[in-house]
Amino acid sequence: MKVVILAGGLGTRISEESHLKPKPMIEIGEKPILWHIMKYYSQFGFHEFVICLGYKQYVVKEFFADYFLHTSDVTFDLANNKMEVHNNYSEPWKVTLVDTGLHTMTGGRIKRIREYIGNEPFMLTYGDGVSTVDLKALEEFHRSHGKIATITTVNLGQMKGVLDIDDSNTIRSFREKDDNDGALINGGFMVMNPEIFDYLKDDSTVFEQEPMQRLAEEGQLMSFYHDGFWQCMDTQREMMKLESLWQSGQAPWKVWEN
Repeated sequence: MKVVILAGGLGTRISEESHLKPKPMIEIGEKPILWHIMKYYSQFGFHEFVICLGYKQYVVKEFFADYFLHTSDVTFDLANNKMEVHNNYSEPWKVTLVDTGLHTMTGGRIKRIREYIGNEPFMLTYGDGVSTVDLKALEEFHRSHGKIATITTVNLGQMKGVLDIDDSNTIRSFREKDDNDGALINGGFMVMNPEIFDYLKDDSTVFEQEPMQRLAEEGQLMSFYHDGFWQCMDTQREMMKLESLWQSGQAPWKVWEN
């Protein structure tokens, strides 16, 4: 199953960092948070990624083009125009980087990568959040219910989509959060069937609005509840929280060996 990562937004709420690079390339422990997300998926056997790019896309492309320079020791033999990579560890990844437009909305970005998905379910997440969600259990749950979409739900007071969920884990409504809410929210880490593309109109489509609302109204949106660690990186404060967890050696999402 392929993993689609939305990584093209402007990241205006963390502009202290994002004026230099896309938000998914902001570093936690000297590695982009995008890398952390991919490492986490890879530990569950998901190694093929389609990354939706937009703002400063070249930064992401250059990172993967020069991946060994970012992750290994190297010797440059300038006289002979040679480069030797030491302690070379190759990730088991296949990464497709797609320019989905500078100002394209989230639904439009997903629509633009349809040709890279084919007629099969796919994972979908945002390029700015980490979690300890059981991705294999998420996949199994999605395949078990036969609906179009599954989203991981968490119970945090963030400005995300608020959900009304019935006893069968079917999401009956989806709306934006207001200050009075303390309900379950959309934590990302989603699974979609290819029918989702029929709900996406054009570049102006915001995935979290009309498509999600329509899926909920039709009973096609399911909740996979996660009560463990989850953290997005919308602000400088949240970035520092993640950095502190990483530096302390207590980053819950780090499930791989050094």
